[in-house]
Amino acid sequence: MHVTGLQLVWFILIGFLWAGYFFLEGFDFGVGMLLPFITNGDIERRGMLNAIGPIWDGNEVWLIVAGGATFAAFPLWYSTMFSAFYLALFVVLVMLIVRGMSFEFRGLRTSARWRANWDRINFLGSVLPSLIWGVAFADLLKGIPLNAQHQYTGTFLGLLQPYALLGGLTMVALFVLHGATFLSLKTTDELHDKAVTAARRIAPVATVILLGFLAWTYFVARAHGNSGAVPGFIPVTAFLLVAAVSWLVRERLNGWAFVFTGVAILALTITIFMTLYPNVITSSTAFSDSLSIATAASQRYTLNIMTIVALIFTPFVLLYQGWTYWIFRKRLTLPKSVSAVES
Repeated sequence: MHVTGLQLVWFILIGFLWAGYFFLEGFDFGVGMLLPFITNGDIERRGMLNAIGPIWDGNEVWLIVAGGATFAAFPLWYSTMFSAFYLALFVVLVMLIVRGMSFEFRGLRTSARWRANWDRINFLGSVLPSLIWGVAFADLLKGIPLNAQHQYTGTFLGLLQPYALLGGLTMVALFVLHGATFLSLKTTDELHDKAVTAARRIAPVATVILLGFLAWTYFVARAHGNSGAVPGFIPVTAFLLVAAVSWLVRERLNGWAFVFTGVAILALTITIFMTLYPNVITSSTAFSDSLSIATAASQRYTLNIMTIVALIFTPFVLLYQGWTYWIFRKRLTLPKSVSAVES
């Protein structure tokens, strides 16, 4: 079936929403994953959480909108994904809920054990969704067992194929690096220095992992006869940007380091969606059974209404979130005592 203009527009818009989600939620996931490793005591851990405290829940709006847009614009894509990734998406939902609880409940008691437990929950609520998103999108590219009716015929363990696991590891590595560069912008003194050190150490590892995933993605696309879909400069840009981060933070160009990690995440997301086109889910059973954009899309009337609503409300959402980031743009200076934190 031929992909119409509106179907293509909404496929691009959903890719844009996922890219925005990974860019924004990526750094606060990264901060959560760094929480047990670069801090020295409760004050620094609280400082890390305060760095993302005013914005983490706003970042999750992008996920909600991406899910809602997929449900309305491509209902068959939505239903097939949920049937295939049901258990994985349930884990993501639970992790996001308990992660949100950790921000609110951590400070209700002064007990070190209480706070450490909520910090562990925040860590798990950051690393597991990051891993699962990477696995899921890699599975969409590599292929999952779908029959001619676009029904999932595999098992949960079948989703954990090597390429998908590498995709999950890539997402985790990029988010941790993104979180470290974000902390280098938002903190001062010792915590700032620790974030810079973390970024310098993580960047080479993330570069190697990303290179491996991008190379494997090229061969996946080639196997599907789609190797020319992505202009080579997009994945190459992602690789070069991540490779430059270690040098940037060493030269104290922390703002550029954050921009580079963010743009690398955007380039990776673009690579994934362009490689996936014109399908939304690849079938590993028979490539002809893959779920295409045209097959998964809603009727034209629905897409027309969605387009009008998006044109009206999207600018307000972007302006509000931009205003939020502007209000909380200043660096955080940590107090020197626990009593100051409690006050």
